[in-house]
Amino acid sequence: MKLSTGSVSRAVSRGVVVVGAATALAVPATAATAVPAVATPPGLSCDTGKHEIDDYTGFALCRNDGSTTQTFWVHLVCGWSPDVDGEHVTLNPGQSGQSTAHCAGIGTGIGEITVQP
Repeated sequence: MKLSTGSVSRAVSRGVVVVGAATALAVPATAATAVPAVATPPGLSCDTGKHEIDDYTGFALCRNDGSTTQTFWVHLVCGWSPDVDGEHVTLNPGQSGQSTAHCAGIGTGIGEITVQP
């Protein structure tokens, strides 16, 4: 039986797709859950984390250590659910405030927490 060049390339392409899909499915579930990370804009000192009894609610508690007014908000990476942003908080120099957000319950919870300027 003689195979044409097109048949061979289609067979190779299908093989690559099958191997790629099998590799993606073989990733352990723990790899999808990242430890929360923090990126803090200049002039702010922030603590971030998950709510004590709700793994889907995250927060950023920040203090404006700079000499100008700052606005920030928390950003949550929510796994299978859409990412969400918390309320925008504006702080004068020396003030503290908190922004919170909640990932949808259908996802895997919070994978990462960042502070946005």
